[in-house]
Amino acid sequence: MQPEDLVRDHTIYACVMGSRAFGLATGASDTDRRGVFLAPAPLFWRFEKPPAHVEGPGEERFSWELERFCELALRGNPNALECLHSPLVEHVDDTGRELLSLRGAFLSRRVHDTFIGYALGQRRKLDADVRTTGAPRWKHAMHLLRLLTSARDLLRTGELRIDVGDEREPLLAVKRGEIPWPEVESRMARLATQTEEALRRTPLPPEPDRARVAGFLFRARRDSARRADAYEEPEGV
Repeated sequence: MQPEDLVRDHTIYACVMGSRAFGLATGASDTDRRGVFLAPAPLFWRFEKPPAHVEGPGEERFSWELERFCELALRGNPNALECLHSPLVEHVDDTGRELLSLRGAFLSRRVHDTFIGYALGQRRKLDADVRTTGAPRWKHAMHLLRLLTSARDLLRTGELRIDVGDEREPLLAVKRGEIPWPEVESRMARLATQTEEALRRTPLPPEPDRARVAGFLFRARRDSARRADAYEEPEGV
């Protein structure tokens, strides 16, 4: 079975991400697609295991195998968590619906370290651009502000909302380079301070509900194995 076949035939959840999901799309925006597939259980009974992720088929498409996706989401990975909260769902089956019902089980105070860690990495890149060219990559600056806002609000409310809502025009103004860099820096610093304050009062639990997620993954694997009545043993067994 080719990696692309896993995505075509075994996807349990697929959505649109990027600017379109964030409410920041313009006429020139790409359509970024993300998904989760459940590799058939018999593929794990061989020496060569199925891939943990697949790029494609087609451009701007990336999918995770369910176990890898759950691992990342439990760690508070921003890409995985935001994928679960996309308002633009293109496909979902019964297993995918159960995955979506676990959104809250993945959330914990770990998101502070993961979201802020990612933001700091992006900020270093922006600072390097300013030193080199005198200006940041404005699109990246816009998305960094979006990420910091998302982290602050998640810690404040315990809920992840990825559509920027009323912040659309201010953020697009940053993308167009209409806001001076010192003002953008000031916004970033203010959001970082607000995020630290939100962490002290957050309703999020210290750790995600790993047991609940593990139970879901076990059931998904078990059901997949039960459906494997057409499994053929490899030669030499």
